[in-house]
Amino acid sequence: MKEERKELIMQVDGMTGDGCVDAVTKAIRRLDPTAEVAVDLEHARITVQTCAQSLEVAEALNKAGYEAKGMTL
Repeated sequence: MKEERKELIMQVDGMTGDGCVDAVTKAIRRLDPTAEVAVDLEHARITVQTCAQSLEVAEALNKAGYEAKGMTL
């Protein structure tokens, strides 16, 4: 059974440029190769369409060297 995709919005500290965008995107796509990732460097946040849980995404980003935490709207 396929899990339902959801939108996650996360604060990600430590992103500074295109290299960080690539690293963050690759870390998330290791969890979910079909994830759609939008990075907002100016506000240090990402929006992800994924089947992965927010805790899994945060852990993957933390392992990649970024401080990530989920945001509520």
